[in-house]
Amino acid sequence: MESSSAIRHSDTSLSDQTVDAHARHVDEVLSTLQTSSSGLTTDEAVKRLDAYGRNQLPVVAGRRPLFRFLAQFHNALIYFLLAAAFAAALLGHFVDAAVIIAVVLVNAVVGFVQEGKAEKALNAIRNLIAPHAHLVREGRRINVPVDEIVPGDIVSLEAGDRVPADLRLIRASSLQIEEAILTGESVAAEKRETPAPKDAALGDRHCMAYSGTLVATGQATGVAVATGSDTEIGKISALLRDVQPLTTPLLRQINRFGTQFTWVTLIISALLFTFAVMVRGYAWPDALIAVVALAVGAIPEGLPAVITITLAIGVQRMARRNAAIRQLPAVETLGATSVICSDKTGTLTRNEMTVRRLEISSGRITVSGSGYVPEGRLEAESVGNVTQDRQLADSEKLILTGLLCNDAQLSQADEGWHVIGDPMEGALVALAIKAGLDPDRIRHEWSRLDEIPFDAKHRFMATLNRNAAGECRIFVKGAPDELLQLCTVQADGEGTAPLDRDAWTTRIAEAAAQGERVLGFATKPAPSQIDKVGFADLEDGLVFVGLVGFIDPPREEAITAIEECHSAGITVKMITGDHGATAEAIARQLGLGENPRVLTGRELDDIPDSELPAVAAETSVFARTNPEHKLRIVRALQSTGAIVAMTGDGVNDAPSLKQANVGIGMGHKGTDAAKEASQMVLLDDNFASIVAAIHEGRVVYDNIRKVVAWTLPTNGGEVLAVIAAILFNFAMPMSAVQILWINLVTAATLGLALAFEPAEPNVMRRRPRPAEQGLLTPFLIWRIVLVSFLFLAAALGVFFYSLGRGDELAMARTLVVNMIVVLEIFYLFNVRYLHMTSLNWRGVLGTPAVLIAVTVVIVAQFAFTYLPVMHGLFDTRPIAFADGVLIIGIGIALMIVLEAEKILMRRLGWASH
Repeated sequence: MESSSAIRHSDTSLSDQTVDAHARHVDEVLSTLQTSSSGLTTDEAVKRLDAYGRNQLPVVAGRRPLFRFLAQFHNALIYFLLAAAFAAALLGHFVDAAVIIAVVLVNAVVGFVQEGKAEKALNAIRNLIAPHAHLVREGRRINVPVDEIVPGDIVSLEAGDRVPADLRLIRASSLQIEEAILTGESVAAEKRETPAPKDAALGDRHCMAYSGTLVATGQATGVAVATGSDTEIGKISALLRDVQPLTTPLLRQINRFGTQFTWVTLIISALLFTFAVMVRGYAWPDALIAVVALAVGAIPEGLPAVITITLAIGVQRMARRNAAIRQLPAVETLGATSVICSDKTGTLTRNEMTVRRLEISSGRITVSGSGYVPEGRLEAESVGNVTQDRQLADSEKLILTGLLCNDAQLSQADEGWHVIGDPMEGALVALAIKAGLDPDRIRHEWSRLDEIPFDAKHRFMATLNRNAAGECRIFVKGAPDELLQLCTVQADGEGTAPLDRDAWTTRIAEAAAQGERVLGFATKPAPSQIDKVGFADLEDGLVFVGLVGFIDPPREEAITAIEECHSAGITVKMITGDHGATAEAIARQLGLGENPRVLTGRELDDIPDSELPAVAAETSVFARTNPEHKLRIVRALQSTGAIVAMTGDGVNDAPSLKQANVGIGMGHKGTDAAKEASQMVLLDDNFASIVAAIHEGRVVYDNIRKVVAWTLPTNGGEVLAVIAAILFNFAMPMSAVQILWINLVTAATLGLALAFEPAEPNVMRRRPRPAEQGLLTPFLIWRIVLVSFLFLAAALGVFFYSLGRGDELAMARTLVVNMIVVLEIFYLFNVRYLHMTSLNWRGVLGTPAVLIAVTVVIVAQFAFTYLPVMHGLFDTRPIAFADGVLIIGIGIALMIVLEAEKILMRRLGWASH
């Protein structure tokens, strides 16, 4: 191998030499790249990573910070405020204009900072689900992040994988790759190892697999000839630029509301201006500044930014619970999910096959233990006069067959035992260890000479092994019905007996009814001189030695999560490729029902689309399904109005994942195609993480409702006070600049604190919200109107009380401003719980975000009231201690009134809508 410096020096020449890799023989390409089919060494890979850089395209910059900052002003609400500032300046009210500008700038800065954080959060979560690739290094198969691939690495591909680098194929089996992203060809290209002509077009280079393309079918191994920007896709990377848009249907709804709200406010302002001048005799400058006060009081300029922040916080919370959001709209959709269609294996179950039973001619042996941990016992069940020792002895031939006709290995790491290879084969290795065998020693003693690999056409695997004494034997494992057809005799102690097919068929049915997968095992002696095994060798003399029943146990956390779904009004449906009996048994263990209805794919084919919605709604388990069935099921459920979350891991699952309201890809076993079709990726492939994400989705939506329920009525109280002053011809209770102060000091503190609210205790005991439900529900509209008028009553009550005892207008206005701020603080504590009372310790103590926000507002309000410089800016006066006590008392009274209203609304069944 070259040194790192030598590689760096020859970087360009190596690149030039591999440009026409498609026209060279594999051996020549391997030699040029100074690698072999065994792959690079770890040290060499590190050196090349340093020399060539990471296998990734240049990071595409999002919007420049300046443009992102200016975009904060591109909003109808902000345009209206800027117009109001301009009007105030023309009238000589420079303090008013300056404060309006300050409010706008604070809102823009908050939005700019939080949008930047949201983009970073989404990018960080993309890194959590960054694709991995299977490589061969130092002769061992390993799994590494795609960005660590270097030229010369040997890469393995399977159906559903996205090709991680430009590869010259070494071996290809039934390989087809979708290359539309490069060639525009809609049909997948067939691939093979032989060289292509040197002048072949990109689409005709049949021995190349290009970065970014998708493996449709087959398997392959290739050597990386280009990575990063040197790949074909790297040369046209502009086609792949993708900046996550920070907009969702909810945000679009809010922005649309803002535009409509602005026009309504503009019309009302114009009417009030006309009324003030024409009817009340206001001088037009005074009328205009009153209208400015109305406008700045009415407009919830910070609402879109706070909602964006709330969604971004939800994304981060979900990531901490192993649910990575790829598309922001999924956050709000998750909260409305009413049906979850889930895979079984690895999602509802542990995906750790465990041997539960051995069926031999002399009886049954049960096996304890769970997963791949090789700890447990074999216990024989007494049958007639057969001793347990005899049964255990008879089982040795079965266990030996399972160990030798097997390619899996068990490995122990910090996170526990795991299998390298097929899960059922890994369970057989664990079984052998439980039986007291040493797999490495046994496999060394019985060296493998040849094999017949497993294939779906013949449904079994066979190996030819020879031991140290020269004895040759053929071992076979596979589908029980297939092996029962190949055998005519069964093992019986040291001898054989005629095969009792009916008895074995009954045992197979019993195991399947308990949710077990069953494999059959057979063996026969072979002539010592042979070194090859073929199908003809299995046609005579094969002895059936027994059955092994496996179970993939349900995840304990999945059982708990399904219970939580039931209490939340969410229906869970299992969709699996397993047999109906196996799926039904697992469904019962998971708690999907005492007698869950099971529908097989074949039965599904016979149901017309018009009848399927009703059938799908009543069915809990769909067994023996294919991807086309999944798509039909999702569409049928959606036609009933359900919001469907759907899991998938295969390339063929992409259509149903896209069709679902929330497509959920598997982070471990999922293909890149499935992940890219999904809105969310499970980092741990665990059903409980789906339910956790739905929980967080409901919390996010609740918090958005709380933000709206707090923002609009607090602004509404200010607006009603201005309108009342104009309509009933009394002095303004607050000046425009004072209204702006309230908005400035509370919107970025109290309103923002609600974005960090934890879940209410009953969040998963409510039915999903209707899909068509808008943000402003009848309950929220009622609450906005009620609170607005309560604020109006309190503000005017304090205002006229102050004037009535002879205070100057500046003092009365100071009391009103403090009254409004105190009401907003108390109302914040009330609105933190929309579905239950806030009069509890958790409600009173608040969260750190709430306490910080309240502290900031109190300090700011003391400065507003008592600092001389603020007296000059806002025309305020110090208030007496007794007045402060009065204001706080009114705030407590508001809290009590609203808590009583909350109880009444709950009794009417209206508060949760």
